[in-house]
Amino acid sequence: MNPVDFDLLLSQLWFQFLLVGLFGFLTGLEFREYREDDPSKLTLGSARTYTLIALFGFVTFALDHEFRLFITGMAALVVFYGVFYYRKLAQGQASSVQVLAVLVVYCFGPAAQLTPVWFPALLFVSLIFTLSAKPFTHRIYEHMDHWEVVTLAKFLLLTAVILPLLPDRPITPYVTASPFKIWVAVVAISAISYLGYILKRYVAPRGGYLITGLLGGLYSSTATTVVLARKARTGEADARSITAAIVASSGMMYLRLLALIGALNAAFLPPTLIPFAVLGTVAIAVAVFLIRSGSAESIDATPDPPRNPLELGTAFLFAILFIVMLLVTRAIIHYFGETGLQLLSFVVGFTDIDPFVLSLLKGSYQGIGMDTLAAAIFIASGSNNFLKAVYASALGGWAACRDATLILVVMGMLTLGYGLMAF
Repeated sequence: MNPVDFDLLLSQLWFQFLLVGLFGFLTGLEFREYREDDPSKLTLGSARTYTLIALFGFVTFALDHEFRLFITGMAALVVFYGVFYYRKLAQGQASSVQVLAVLVVYCFGPAAQLTPVWFPALLFVSLIFTLSAKPFTHRIYEHMDHWEVVTLAKFLLLTAVILPLLPDRPITPYVTASPFKIWVAVVAISAISYLGYILKRYVAPRGGYLITGLLGGLYSSTATTVVLARKARTGEADARSITAAIVASSGMMYLRLLALIGALNAAFLPPTLIPFAVLGTVAIAVAVFLIRSGSAESIDATPDPPRNPLELGTAFLFAILFIVMLLVTRAIIHYFGETGLQLLSFVVGFTDIDPFVLSLLKGSYQGIGMDTLAAAIFIASGSNNFLKAVYASALGGWAACRDATLILVVMGMLTLGYGLMAF
């Protein structure tokens, strides 16, 4: 069937009728699963009921495109299910999910006739996801800290309101990045960090040490290494599990850097994509091998939950560090050239490398090619692994973190060597 025939099919009333009936029937099946989670709840209707409600909405709109008949039908449903909801309240059941779901199903009809097919499909999928997300939403409600919601709301406000207002021109001749680009970098790094935090705390809270390493590497492999090394000293987990988690977090560091490069300056992808992808994949594969060869207890262990990385003060501090690194990098290149940049990259690796990496991605440096800047990213990543090796052996003890320390040193040497010799 060619595209013209498909478009013609979508515009046919009989096809829209069948599509709406199918969506109503599938919604009824999903609501049955939702209802069976708690059989004591008072419910009304089955899959057939939802099918008929969807078709009812379709017919009332098809017969009167001025919405009068459709609104009359909706009013009848509101009265009918209002009486039902009153009965639920009398039995101490306050959930209004079924009443709202019925109204959404009733709107499938006009949505199918007035909008492209993707919109009623999206409406149906959203309703199904909402009904099936009941256990997940309950888990979030039970564990989410109120202040996390407040912090996220403030961050979204600053991102959505302040970001579009920032000028997209350099601050001074010495700071080549504009306020807009600086804040975009802050948003990018904060978003990736917060994603890892949310996945670990709410999606996979009991994923064990391997999941802790993988998701921890999304927001800070250095911080994750510190936490895990301290856990190793207490003897609460076996050394193999700790080693696997630390190696996994460093593997995720490479993939995280690739994500930042792709989001902020894709021109850096050609010299970095394959090396970072290989280093990250190999490190994660080693971590998986270690965890699978360990004890069952280590796989089921639940490390301490991570700390929320999304704080406004941290975001502003990161922006300041970003500007500082732009100035420092520009000065070092001006006075000492490529050799100075390589030395700076190695030294920066023993701190937080994110501001430095972002300054390379978003800055403008005359006389320095992209290969040289990419090499600096590799050098900083390699020396950062040396820092984590020091943390692992010092905080976790040589006996517990020997393997993790040695693997991090090897990863650091490979990354550093590539940065020095491949460009």
